[in-house]
Amino acid sequence: MIDWDDVRYFLAVARGGSVRAAAERVGVNHATVLRRIAHLEERLGAQMFEKRPSGYRLTEAGEEVLELAGQMEASSLQLETRVFGRDQSVRGLLRVTLAPPLATHLLMPDFADFVRLHPDIEMDILSSGELANLTNREADVAIRVVYDRKTLPLNLHGLKGPELFGAVYMSRERLAAWRAGASDPIRWIVVSMYGVPNWAHEGEVRTTAVPFRSTDIEAQIVAVQQGIGMTTLPCFVGDADPLLVRVPGTGLHMYGTLWLLTQGETRKTKRVRLFTEFLSRRLAAYAPLLAGLPLSRD
Repeated sequence: MIDWDDVRYFLAVARGGSVRAAAERVGVNHATVLRRIAHLEERLGAQMFEKRPSGYRLTEAGEEVLELAGQMEASSLQLETRVFGRDQSVRGLLRVTLAPPLATHLLMPDFADFVRLHPDIEMDILSSGELANLTNREADVAIRVVYDRKTLPLNLHGLKGPELFGAVYMSRERLAAWRAGASDPIRWIVVSMYGVPNWAHEGEVRTTAVPFRSTDIEAQIVAVQQGIGMTTLPCFVGDADPLLVRVPGTGLHMYGTLWLLTQGETRKTKRVRLFTEFLSRRLAAYAPLLAGLPLSRD
């Protein structure tokens, strides 16, 4: 019989285009992927890939295997989710995916409360800007900011949370210096993937045409704390930082709505239900903070 694990590695290489990409996706080393592919080729008596300078390309036999391998994967996932959905235990693994700022600046105290309430649940927090695939069971629960509800996949079950707003911030010291007439240029601080908004040069506090870029929000926060310039941050981040202040003459803007998302069968498990119900209540309590209004955590 064909080993499903061999097929899983085959799919990872076919989709990633290289052994390295497959190894990173599956979470193993390079040699393990090569060994699994060789084992599959030996069992089938055919070569699955051609190695080219641009990466691994499927052979004709590999193309034929790809469609059937995809069907095997779908059947395996369906089996897993149906069995998982019947699990009414409060013991076991719970994987939650969300953007890093939500984890580090808002919800970690709530995660701590949840694990104290349920000490037998093993939590795996996937804090990343990349979207995990719930259908493929890369995570059990996703906490996502969604601007347009129509973009939500139809196969996911969602609990709607509060709306999330952002504002423009700079350091208190930098603003005081600007008010005192300091002539140092104020830069617009951006995360690399985003540009400078069109209105950035038209506000009460003007920025230079030369931006300052960082690779992630944590570096962005430190940059604005250091007085390099001003930037847009979620209100729950900027308002909670005593070193920062909203820039005068600027308003709020909406990032989107927070949603708790689960896959159809997965949401039936007791630990997933416990978590989503718990977190839904906590998010509702944070609605003023997320909207840019003051809130005490007490």
